[in-house]
Amino acid sequence: MKNVPQTVLVTGGAGFIGSAVCRHLVASGKYRVVNLDKLTYAGNLTSLRDLDGNPNYVFRKADICDTDKVRKILADEAVDLVMHLAAESHVDRSIDGPMAFVTTNVVGTASLLQAVLDHWRSLGEEARKRFRFHHVSTDEVFGDLPFDSGVFTEDSPYKPSSPYSASKAASDHFVRAWHETYGLPVVLSNCSNNYGPYHFPEKLIPLVIANALDEQPLPVYGKGANIRDWLFVEDHARALEAVMTGGRIGESYNIGGRAERTNLEVVEAICALLDARRPRNGGRSHLDLITYVTDRPGHDRRYAIDPTKSEQELGWTPLETFETGLARTVDWYLANGWWWRPIREQRFDGTRQGLVAAK
Repeated sequence: MKNVPQTVLVTGGAGFIGSAVCRHLVASGKYRVVNLDKLTYAGNLTSLRDLDGNPNYVFRKADICDTDKVRKILADEAVDLVMHLAAESHVDRSIDGPMAFVTTNVVGTASLLQAVLDHWRSLGEEARKRFRFHHVSTDEVFGDLPFDSGVFTEDSPYKPSSPYSASKAASDHFVRAWHETYGLPVVLSNCSNNYGPYHFPEKLIPLVIANALDEQPLPVYGKGANIRDWLFVEDHARALEAVMTGGRIGESYNIGGRAERTNLEVVEAICALLDARRPRNGGRSHLDLITYVTDRPGHDRRYAIDPTKSEQELGWTPLETFETGLARTVDWYLANGWWWRPIREQRFDGTRQGLVAAK
């Protein structure tokens, strides 16, 4: 019985972080992974092509708002653990169309919780003791910080600034309510900005890489002074496994990379890597492509995560520094145009100013 892998349902497993989690969990050999994804614009099964044919991986297309279908998948797949990552996650899109974020992040999470609660109640005593619902959230629920002081801890008050962060804050509260009211065994985590391979090319780092390679402007909001804490996505995947398996029920864990950088510093670092790896014709630096654009509404000044609790309780620390992780990321995009170029060309206009958000 000990050799039988646990079955983990990963919602949003075709997204950026979700696909990294699926790859990590399957590679560990300890889990059978059921990837549940609606396949919205940001979902991409080619991010998981290395898992095709693997007996410990299965994809099930479903909407987390469809409680009956999710309940059936949970039962049919005999799910032992749930990791909930499915979410609308782009701040600029939330400003343009907030109701989609309310539907997926709030209504969808509540619907999923109800299906999971029914499944958990149907399990035998030992299976119920082992079961966990891990809700994956963001540091943006805490609002922002002054440029020169403070960090987010698990006890920081919620103060969301955008429709996206407000919808994630609401979903956090629903998860805690299902634990307090119904006893559902939950753990939560709030992460800083992720980056790495397979990142949808509307986000800051992949957008800047792609625009630079295409000799397009590198738009930076305001003066580029806004600060984010950056976390390599594979380090995050390891942390999420640690929270899911070792986190205390009812507790939340902050996951950060201890790598604060201004948006301008991030763009400049990418330009330096590309200058060395893919010089421009004529010898000019990619820095010359930087263009400053009007800031977006309600742009948070600074995010900074204190991951001490995760480090001390779970024994997790990032393996990548920002410098090594960014170099790996740039190299991946240089080598894998097959993945990102079709998305960039078919799904959105990479020159839109609104696509330079840090998260």
